[in-house]
Amino acid sequence: MNFKYHYWYFQNALSIKFCEDILKLGKSLQKGIGTVGRNKIPKKEIQKIRKSNVAWLNDQWIYKELHPYIQQANINAGWNFQWDFSESCQFTEYKKNQFYDWHCDSWEESYHAPENPNTHGKIRKLSVTISLSDPKDYKGGELQFDCRNRPDGKPNIITCKEILPKGSIVVFPSQIWHRVTPVTKGTRYSLVIWNLGRPFI
Repeated sequence: MNFKYHYWYFQNALSIKFCEDILKLGKSLQKGIGTVGRNKIPKKEIQKIRKSNVAWLNDQWIYKELHPYIQQANINAGWNFQWDFSESCQFTEYKKNQFYDWHCDSWEESYHAPENPNTHGKIRKLSVTISLSDPKDYKGGELQFDCRNRPDGKPNIITCKEILPKGSIVVFPSQIWHRVTPVTKGTRYSLVIWNLGRPFI
């Protein structure tokens, strides 16, 4: 699937208070180790792909604030994906030497959870990353996209500098390959949300 826009951004969109409220909540929760895919990869292999600490939020005030931006990005970028449910928000902490190597958020198969009509039979369509840190508080930790749209098939890597200001939002199709480079100083905090819809026909 080719896209004219591989991501859409809103710089400084969220208030400092909103970001601080999420930071306070996220930091208060017990963190787990970030996983990869659907937990099918051995733990020792995960460390080669991803090192980060995560906690999960599902407070409605967060979705209420962010959903209009997701809707607007979907329209502005011309994706016009059908979606109707957001997964739990992932509060992510990247400390020095932590990273998340190349990956995409969508999987080969839709969710199979008959007991949960919100996810059953659906796929990830729109991914969202929100910057909760001031760029002066860390180094490294760059969000990069590999658009993979060159005729020769070679990587086409774009560093998303638009995400840097605190409170900035980046929305992108979940099929897009991306990574977070190693943090070399300080701590990078972000919030990630995956939004689901019916499979593409």
